[in-house]
Amino acid sequence: MTTMPREAPGESRATVLPPAPQDGAHALSETKPLQPVSVIVVNYNGGALLGECIAAALDQAAQVIVVDNGSTDSSIEALEERFPGYARLVVERAGTNLGFAAGCNRGMAHATQPLLLFLNPDCVLDAASLQHMAETLHQDARIGMVGGLLANPDGSEQGACRRALPTPWRSFVRAFGLARLSRRWPRAFPDFHLDSQALPAAPTDVEAISGALMLVRRTAIDAVGPWDEAYFLHCEDLDWCMRFRQHGWRVVFDPAARAVHQKGHCSRSQPVFVEWHKHKGMLRFYRKFFRDRYPVVVTWAVAGGIWLHFGQVSARHLARRLLGRQASRDR
Repeated sequence: MTTMPREAPGESRATVLPPAPQDGAHALSETKPLQPVSVIVVNYNGGALLGECIAAALDQAAQVIVVDNGSTDSSIEALEERFPGYARLVVERAGTNLGFAAGCNRGMAHATQPLLLFLNPDCVLDAASLQHMAETLHQDARIGMVGGLLANPDGSEQGACRRALPTPWRSFVRAFGLARLSRRWPRAFPDFHLDSQALPAAPTDVEAISGALMLVRRTAIDAVGPWDEAYFLHCEDLDWCMRFRQHGWRVVFDPAARAVHQKGHCSRSQPVFVEWHKHKGMLRFYRKFFRDRYPVVVTWAVAGGIWLHFGQVSARHLARRLLGRQASRDR
């Protein structure tokens, strides 16, 4: 059995804010019934959205933990100014960008509650979302993790919150725009994002959910193991979902648990850097779980397809940047 990692001494510093004054602007959240959940937020230049994320989390959870991955903006300073003296808020400054998986593992070392919610800093929970997720998790002792509905600001569903595991063929279909053919030939051209399907009326089993909004049972983590820190950014949530299912845990999507997600807010300044790690994560995922299931030629084709797609996406980002610079000069 694998236990959750503990913080290595001297590598970072954590601040536990002292008890909050009872007559403060946020005193109400100190007296409301709270879910037995430690919310873990890994922040990197979250800006003003981080404060909104934490406000909604503090209003619902017994503990909120922020691991800051060496942010260069003022998001952590603004957070501490907004919530001075909150005993339920723990802030750890890692001092460098550890990556998402390593940041989540750092956060787990501070967790005191039996349930852990992994939440992106650009996500804002609806008022009863955490309660819905906790109730769903407790419906069956075999449920290891629950995901919620990630919504765009306009209310539409984001694709990653409920999905099938990206097999090599599903990923090829998605990467090269063939998913649009799934309406006519769903078996031949399956899409691993399920947002094109009708939203279920009740919690339902899925193959994978998003690490942007993921409630996990602590005992399941002890059985499965922590996040795989070999992933820096992206695909680590798919890896965890795969491992949970391999260990016999159910993965469930709850449509009643909603959060508005300003997708990509923290990564807009470094799109090519993000794409590099995203595609590198894809390659690790396929090699880890699918290499032994397919002939070598398929593995080569997957690797080639991943890096071809990376080149295409990076070229588009670079072209946009150059066009933007040219437009600025012409003004």
